[in-house]
Amino acid sequence: MLWACIALPRLALDAVLRRTPDPSRPLALVSGPAQLRHLHAVNASAAAAGLKSGMRLSAAHALLSDVAMVEHDPASEARWQRFLAAWAYRHSSQVSAQWPGAIVLEVRASFRLFGPWPRFEARLREELDGLGFSHRIALAPTPRAARVFAGLRDGFAVTSAEAMREALARVPVRRAALPDDAGERLHRMGVRTFGALKAMPRDGLRRRFGIALLDHIDRLHGDADDPLECYAPPDHFDGRIELGFEVESHQALLFPLRRLIADLATYLSARDGGVQRFTLRLEHEARHALPSHEADREQEAGPAHTDVPVGLLAAERDAAVLFDLTRNRLEQAALPAPVIAVRLLARELPPFVPAARDLFDTRPAQAVPWPQLRERLRARLGDEAVHRVAPSGDPRPERAWRRAGVDDDAACAAPAPPRPPRPAWLLPRPVPLRDPRLRIVSGPERLESGWWDGDDARRDYYVLETSRGQRAWAFAPPGVQGDWMLHGWFA
Repeated sequence: MLWACIALPRLALDAVLRRTPDPSRPLALVSGPAQLRHLHAVNASAAAAGLKSGMRLSAAHALLSDVAMVEHDPASEARWQRFLAAWAYRHSSQVSAQWPGAIVLEVRASFRLFGPWPRFEARLREELDGLGFSHRIALAPTPRAARVFAGLRDGFAVTSAEAMREALARVPVRRAALPDDAGERLHRMGVRTFGALKAMPRDGLRRRFGIALLDHIDRLHGDADDPLECYAPPDHFDGRIELGFEVESHQALLFPLRRLIADLATYLSARDGGVQRFTLRLEHEARHALPSHEADREQEAGPAHTDVPVGLLAAERDAAVLFDLTRNRLEQAALPAPVIAVRLLARELPPFVPAARDLFDTRPAQAVPWPQLRERLRARLGDEAVHRVAPSGDPRPERAWRRAGVDDDAACAAPAPPRPPRPAWLLPRPVPLRDPRLRIVSGPERLESGWWDGDDARRDYYVLETSRGQRAWAFAPPGVQGDWMLHGWFA
């Protein structure tokens, strides 16, 4: 087996920057008790101004007064690590996020799908850059060795156990991810490299440092099994972005919405599924709470919210399609109060079946597939504004078709009763047809129906050609060729 480790040295900071409209603005994460506030992490522009991790908050304000401060949230950092584990799950069936700030995945089985390691590594880096997370990647035959190498040098890769052992022997003990403070204690004792540690008597190490150190050494070299806590994707998606200010316009909500939709699409791709119904929840301050028939029990003690439901007729996972539909729904929703956070909830995640297309598709480049066009029309015009036309069993032309829902596939798939050719353009009501040079092309088609509903119809229909060459569909009383009533036109 071969394991890749993706180290995430700035996970908490990147999680904040990716939802910030201007990531180049100086920004710092703040943590610590009220009287000992310090900087947890800073972005590049803040570091260029002299700010650094561990600096006291007062000193940071003295150097840069306009730096944006965001509270460091360890729980949010853990959620984003799980999100990246879900992303990694699309590349491997064995993924673990048990170590903080790192994702490990088995990659040898994925080479058949994604190509050799250099190509696979480039794919991982490209997707991580698109998601907005800085990273370091290393490859080794054991997950712990890959984690150690990722902390030492980005891009380091060994594929054989012998080369891995030689590389591990040169690793400083303080950089070998030893349990507790064993690395620092060994360094003070004069043990500088992992090779020197490996050569020490095991009984003495066990008495001084405990069995955990020996287990780590054996698992690092692959001499003992390393049971990992493998990641299993959840059966729902719940993403939330807290805004730094109150938003009162739909346009200002598009940036966080795009981020949430992209995260949803990544999650769906990882679990190889789609979404058919989800809810965009716009959260307001509690003082703006308004009575709503959609309010549920869980919101009684929390902030008020406005729910924007989004429903599709078929499962979808394309980020551009989902964003376009959600944006149209959002623009139709009223904002009763300023928005302080945006949340996306998706609990119905059916299997996704991609639409089949011909190998030599002749569709124009700018054409929109029918399922996407249908959803776009429903989002813009309303669910009831888009419908299908289905055949009915009534032979009267004005009642031969009926309105059906866009998802009523069974009704629309029912074949129409066999009838002579009828025009595609049917007039709302028949009108007299006056033309001295009419020529009968075909007919008559006799129609006698409607006696049961009081709208009796007895007509002989003909296909006529006018003096201008037009094809008309007209009728006359049974047995009469005259007094034509025009009912439709053939194209």
